[in-house]
Amino acid sequence: MKDYKAYFQIKAEPQDVFTALTNPFTIELWSGDKATMNKEIGSEFSLWGGDIIGKNLEIVENEKLVQQWYFGEEEDEIPSIVTMKIWKKGGGSSVELNHTNIPNEAYDNIVEGWNESYLGAVKLLLEI
Repeated sequence: MKDYKAYFQIKAEPQDVFTALTNPFTIELWSGDKATMNKEIGSEFSLWGGDIIGKNLEIVENEKLVQQWYFGEEEDEIPSIVTMKIWKKGGGSSVELNHTNIPNEAYDNIVEGWNESYLGAVKLLLEI
């Protein structure tokens, strides 16, 4: 298992970044695919038509999103946890991403996905 930590600077207000991460309509704009998401703790979500699925563990409006991502069916599997912290920085926002317990075989694809298809895509959408 591996961990990944990165920072993203986005020229948008924290509430806009948070909305892009939690509103299914906005998620579909930047992902280009069907999304199921709500802001209830314990609710399950699905992105890219089910390619990414998991559960929302902690939500602090406009500041923090903590999720468990599912990578397999194993009940004794170590949870893969995604934490995104958002704060105002200059004329925009900074997002601190910390993704823990990524399966070794998925690590390169997950990192590329964060940088290009997930937070990279959020950045592109919000900075238009």
